[in-house]
Amino acid sequence: MCIGDFLYAVMMYVLIRILLINKKAIQIMITSLLICYAIEFFQLYQSEWIIEIRKTLFGRYVLGQGFLWTDILAYTFGILTAFTIERITLRNKL
Repeated sequence: MCIGDFLYAVMMYVLIRILLINKKAIQIMITSLLICYAIEFFQLYQSEWIIEIRKTLFGRYVLGQGFLWTDILAYTFGILTAFTIERITLRNKL
């Protein structure tokens, strides 16, 4: 499991939380997981045009290079960690 993928998932959770501020945490968690999973499964698509995009810096960081099941695991743990931290933080504020 890569720490970069873990942090990418945490970042995705925070970005979705910022964009959808009024949604419940569980909705943010599910949305973030679906986005991360979709990006990972999209890496199975190997057309010439998408390969060229993946050769760029932006393409490599946003679209990734290749599908790995360990990335799915890292995304899951990252988003669950962010979700748990949010829940604990909000519970202590109330």
